[in-house]
Amino acid sequence: MYLLLVEDDLNLGNALRKLLRKQFNVDWVRNLGSARSRVAAAQYDVVLLDLGLPDGDGVQWLDALRTEGCQTPVLILSARDRLDDRVKGLDTGADDYLVKPFEPEELLARIRALLRRKAGTAQPHFVVGALSYAPEAQQFYLDDRPISLSPQERSILAVLIQAGEKPVSRDRLLQQLYGLGEGVDSNTLEVRIHALRRQLGRERIETVRGIGYRLVAL
Repeated sequence: MYLLLVEDDLNLGNALRKLLRKQFNVDWVRNLGSARSRVAAAQYDVVLLDLGLPDGDGVQWLDALRTEGCQTPVLILSARDRLDDRVKGLDTGADDYLVKPFEPEELLARIRALLRRKAGTAQPHFVVGALSYAPEAQQFYLDDRPISLSPQERSILAVLIQAGEKPVSRDRLLQQLYGLGEGVDSNTLEVRIHALRRQLGRERIETVRGIGYRLVAL
């Protein structure tokens, strides 16, 4: 499962990222500008949203997200504990509201509850040729047979298949790898693409010169 954490406090952000990475893949950003870019480029299972951010108010961004039709579950994490703040956040489109400070176990339980709720609704399955992806299970299939992938390989392939047959930039794929919190150097992406081609067939992942990579329907 892929989470986006929007939190500007350095110490809290580091602590939350460390906690969440025990169970999830996590991207952490510290302002709304970066959050907008990430949501536009990737499909997240849950967004964890602080409200008081350096470049704006999280509630206004949430309102814009819902106006644009984004249905990704949003859990607000905020020190604003007044009733009217909580009501405003929920009425704007948040799926849950957790007041800081909170216990780690409660945060994880609320995330699990959002994921269970989301799993109860219809979710898209992505298909490109004989390759398919079930996001709720984070499982890929080739010719209807499950494929075993490493977390990095699965992360890259999820971005590619969600783009259909459109090219995905090298920078976007590298951002996805950095979000896993593992060591990433200039050769990591090429190594993972090579491993994927070995499993899927070289012709299924095409190099797009000057841009990055794309899937080919076979």
